[in-house]
Amino acid sequence: MMYEILLELWKNESESDELVKLSPDFYSQVAEYVKRLKEEERMIDRKTLRADLLRAEMRNVRRIVSLLAKIRYRKIVRLVVKGKIPLDMLAVDERNIFTNNVSFSFAGAFLNLIRNVLMGIQVESGIDKAQKMAVVRFLRDIPAIIGADMKAYGPFKCEDVASLPIENVKILARQKLVERVEVKGFHGKS
Repeated sequence: MMYEILLELWKNESESDELVKLSPDFYSQVAEYVKRLKEEERMIDRKTLRADLLRAEMRNVRRIVSLLAKIRYRKIVRLVVKGKIPLDMLAVDERNIFTNNVSFSFAGAFLNLIRNVLMGIQVESGIDKAQKMAVVRFLRDIPAIIGADMKAYGPFKCEDVASLPIENVKILARQKLVERVEVKGFHGKS
């Protein structure tokens, strides 16, 4: 069942110029599905037809999720640059990348999410951190910085999108190094 859902989502996402709406727990569902496949594969005789089918299903799931993620990533970045982030169309984990992204650029955080999902690891997201963070788009390349929360951020390239502590955003904005991205439709809860 989940395989068919993934295939349909990938098809719809690739055929549409608009972002396709995902269920809020989409990535958790996929991670659980991958975990079940891995567990089932581990429990059966590797020389059986069922084992071959499970390996093929796992390869296809990884390929479909990777392609789906690439398409969504491109669409989301385009929308971020325009300052229009339709959070109602994103899964919770995608939303959290915009609001809780603490140590990566958006690309790194998104890649990390997909890697974890494809390994069957469910991502735990802390929505309460969003209130102390702001989403920004970098106007120039900058080296890594230490945030007000004493965590390392960056380095960042021009046009990267990331979440940084508000204190750092204010300083970087005054220096015209970043521009805040208005995240519409997100109220700190999913």
